[in-house]
Amino acid sequence: MSLPRLSCLLPLVLLTACSVMPPADFPREASVDVSRYMGDWYVIAHIPPDVVADSYNNIESYKLVDDDTIQTVYTYREGSFAGEAKSMQPVAKVIEESDGAVWAMQFFWPIKMEYTISYVSPDYQTTIVARSKRDWVWVMARTPQIDDDTADALEQRVADLGYDISKLRYVPQQPLAKRNDRPLPAGAFD
Repeated sequence: MSLPRLSCLLPLVLLTACSVMPPADFPREASVDVSRYMGDWYVIAHIPPDVVADSYNNIESYKLVDDDTIQTVYTYREGSFAGEAKSMQPVAKVIEESDGAVWAMQFFWPIKMEYTISYVSPDYQTTIVARSKRDWVWVMARTPQIDDDTADALEQRVADLGYDISKLRYVPQQPLAKRNDRPLPAGAFD
């Protein structure tokens, strides 16, 4: 690649790197124990990107590969419980100055997206991942179903973050006994 072409990409790369950290006034956890956060999270509700707007059985799985790198696998069924199984495998980097609460999620180079853990319950059973643009949000739990009181409380937290909760979509999740979405796709955590 020629030097002029590289010099055109440099501002984009720098802008992308700077845009991952949310503004200081955007709510986030003061500290997240990243090791404890690892594992499977079932998407209970979301304001999703278009690619997963009609998805079922969504699960986000994390594996810590080193001190600040997280391999992520997002699996779902498209259009119904029997729909085509799909997955995405971005890599996340924990932003050092965030004490585990902000990650730079990279689906492809050089673009990194803000991934802010705005809430995690003290027992690490429920969480809200948000973005300061307030375009997408994920409400997740360690189980595919949660009780109504917990769902209502999490929905209120999403509203308190400044989201339009009329856009919040509850993700259809089958009970574990009826699922066939495990194991993870081949090579997911290789």
